Amino acid sequence: MPTKKSAAQGGDSAGERRRPLERAERLRQRAAWMYYVEEMTQSDIAHAMGVGRVSVARMLAQARALGEVRIALKRGAAEFAGLEIALAKALDAAEAIVAPLSSPDADPTAPIGAALGAFVSDLVADEMKIGLGWGRTLFHSLDHLRERTVKNVTVVSLVGGVNHVARVNPVEFAWEFARVYDADCYLIPAPALVDGPATRQALIERCGLKAVYDFARRLDAVVVSVGALSARSTLDRFGLIDEGERRRLGEYGAVGEMLCNVFGADGRLIDHPINARAMSVPLETVAAAPIRVLASGGAAKIKAMRGAAKLLRPTVVVTDEATARALTGKAW
Repeated sequence: MPTKKSAAQGGDSAGERRRPLERAERLRQRAAWMYYVEEMTQSDIAHAMGVGRVSVARMLAQARALGEVRIALKRGAAEFAGLEIALAKALDAAEAIVAPLSSPDADPTAPIGAALGAFVSDLVADEMKIGLGWGRTLFHSLDHLRERTVKNVTVVSLVGGVNHVARVNPVEFAWEFARVYDADCYLIPAPALVDGPATRQALIERCGLKAVYDFARRLDAVVVSVGALSARSTLDRFGLIDEGERRRLGEYGAVGEMLCNVFGADGRLIDHPINARAMSVPLETVAAAPIRVLASGGAAKIKAMRGAAKLLRPTVVVTDEATARALTGKAW
């Protein structure tokens, strides 16, 4: 059965359990879990992970050579690998990444951002066209991106900006991301929410934004987060909605927002005028990208995460330990 060998060659410890895993190590551990614990065939593992059978065999061989497979499975490694697999199943994603937390009450923003930065650093490749959302979690990933040489990468901001320039301004995030990889950057130079559908259509058709929307149909990957409809949400912090409108959205069955598009628990956009005012790439375009990364977490976002997973159908989910446990019903 698979296990994680302690860096100090000792027994199970909280420190060992909390150490973030590198992507290759995490995938190797996931393959070992499926093979030795769930007794899946290598072919079934290859299908579940979206890789070739030869890759699975290589990962299992590496796990044995590195001493990660033993007779006993240490509780920490087993629990964490099992949590990621359970989360992927719960949200119908191909892969889940869970960032360790020091306690259930800790702010998950920075840990999720760190895990997302590490993942995206491996994801970005030559000729890639990548669309980016906004929010505190995504902005925290910037400090954890590994600079490396890639050719002809293009970044697209998937949503407009805000009048009050702040650290998580969507335009600023996409621009900073593009600078890391010396990438071309497409922006939507308009407010995130406009006054109505006529203004939205005019900006797209008459002000040069149609080229951005058309380019977004050719994206290879998208990275987005989800917002809860609470007093501390992104929409609220930037004054895009007030308390009365937030309450009315709840009466319409709204549980969260993605790129300023408000949706319900069923993953469908609610029938409310706010969705005709959002200056964002249409969510059906976003959901059509081959790689769809949803990164978010926090106790207030549990319902929003479930709805967003139905809406986006993410291929990869990045969240924190407490949120993952809440979404899978696993106690801390």
